[in-house]
Amino acid sequence: MGRTLSENISKVKGRIAEAAQRAGRDPAEITLVAVTKTHPAEVVRAAAALGLTDFGENRIEEAAPKMLSVADPALCWHMIGHVQSRKARDVAIAGFGIVHSVDSLKLAERLSRFAEEARRVQPVLLECNVSGDDAKAGFAAHNPASWDKLLPEIEKILALPGIRAQGLMTMAPIVPAPGAARPYFARLRELRDYLRARLPPGEGDWRVLSMGMTDDFEAGVAEGATMVRIGRAIFGERA
Repeated sequence: MGRTLSENISKVKGRIAEAAQRAGRDPAEITLVAVTKTHPAEVVRAAAALGLTDFGENRIEEAAPKMLSVADPALCWHMIGHVQSRKARDVAIAGFGIVHSVDSLKLAERLSRFAEEARRVQPVLLECNVSGDDAKAGFAAHNPASWDKLLPEIEKILALPGIRAQGLMTMAPIVPAPGAARPYFARLRELRDYLRARLPPGEGDWRVLSMGMTDDFEAGVAEGATMVRIGRAIFGERA
């Protein structure tokens, strides 16, 4: 496992660097989030020993004990899966470096309240559905003509004291080839630029674009991703 893991990490980093260079970008701008859902804490420790620092989990029930078991302050944990409202307290107090999947004002309000109670500010990303795929979560953002309708809700989120919006996240729909995901990632980047231009300066930090997974991360990098969420290409198929 050790040699295979090392080789996989090296290959993924190389592909990220090549995609960045093709786009005229600095590979250092892109954070590799290793998705460890269903993989045990031992795998996280092995990946951390090989230089990975950012790890993504989908469910708080799995993430919390794993975070306690690894307990390395040098690591940054990412909640990348859907967060149910009733799990907001658990997520807010777990100590995630960032929550990628804030997909409603209600969830943002609950995370803010519980983070305040824990005397912390939780960095978050706003999950946006830029494809119109009903199977995808997120703020409805597939039609640029309706983006102005998002502004009042996002302004309310930005005013919440217990969270800090740092950017946007999306998942592309299943496409026949990785390059076919690029229009969706381009739309998220355009939405980020739209929000940055219309919201008051200093309200939110729009530097993060979390987009791209094992099958399409190079398309994400080409369109400006600053975080890519990769599991299978590093750890193999999940159990």
